[in-house]
Amino acid sequence: MLTPLGWGTLAGSVLLYGIGFALGYPEPVVLATGGLLALAAALAWTAPKPKLEVRREVTPLKVPRGDAAVAVLQVTNHGRWALSGLRARDRFGTAEHTVDLPRLPRGTLKMVSYPLPTDTRGEIPVGPLLLVRADPLGLTRRVREYGEAATLLVRPRTVALPVAPSGRAHHLEGPTSDNAPSGTVTFHTLREYVVGDDLRHVHWKSSARTGTLMVRQLIDASLPTTTVVLDTRNLPELAVDAAASVAVAAARAGFPVRLLTGEGPLAETKADADLVLDRLALVRAGDHGVTEAVRMAKGGGSLVLVTADPAEAGRLAGVRKRFDRVICVFVGEGMAGAPGVTMAPITTLDALPVAWSSR
Repeated sequence: MLTPLGWGTLAGSVLLYGIGFALGYPEPVVLATGGLLALAAALAWTAPKPKLEVRREVTPLKVPRGDAAVAVLQVTNHGRWALSGLRARDRFGTAEHTVDLPRLPRGTLKMVSYPLPTDTRGEIPVGPLLLVRADPLGLTRRVREYGEAATLLVRPRTVALPVAPSGRAHHLEGPTSDNAPSGTVTFHTLREYVVGDDLRHVHWKSSARTGTLMVRQLIDASLPTTTVVLDTRNLPELAVDAAASVAVAAARAGFPVRLLTGEGPLAETKADADLVLDRLALVRAGDHGVTEAVRMAKGGGSLVLVTADPAEAGRLAGVRKRFDRVICVFVGEGMAGAPGVTMAPITTLDALPVAWSSR
């Protein structure tokens, strides 16, 4: 296809031909002929369909906000001739990235990497990937789509925290193996068999269906639940990061986690930190406060409210008796304490471990 410069060259050549013939001057005709020959050469340059194998991989597919993620582009020339003038155009959400590819001799593989934006939490669609081949004069270009679209998931940032004690003496260190104490076990998930597993836990139907020996993984149902309530009104990223840090700390220690917002339940899992991060990666600002979510939350274990609203923090005293421990992570300064509520005010994520440990 012709570029704007190519269309301009074509129009100018036709105009020069008309002027030359009308006025009887050979010079405009010569210039017009040169322009048309340049267009013909440009079309011959870009017309053949190159035999290319193109792969684009995004690594990693899930990344904390602000960390590095790259796209790795691999282009192999299976044609008979060397290729030059190739340019890759990749789209990241609403932005577009263009990179010039090096000359591709016959039968060679070239790799190019370029960074992906990770400043904004959420799902970022990557693609489609377009390869553009243009002639040296920029008169024509051919655009072809290669590969498949991908999705980059930008998760909240987290910091390491100890698990909040529930105030009760049941397995505060979390489970140390897949086998829970007798009489308190509940089914968690299926996983592949490893040497040493109890054959009584083999799930034969799933094993027959998948062709792989699968066993039931059990956890201790008596472990206290950590309920994390995130206030999503005027949602600051610091609040999401703090909620993720608290929930991930409990999940990675093997505790059940319940994650709520004013808009409704967000996640409920037993020791699955990845699920917590995936759900919080997609959370958006809402209009509802968390008063109703706190009131309807199941009691027991620890309740952690993450909010920037002093009024919401003050209402926690009303539910103090339903939970073993109530903590408010307040995003801001100057928050007064509430009876029976442990306050952890923060202004940066790096301040959370200190505020959390001194509660």
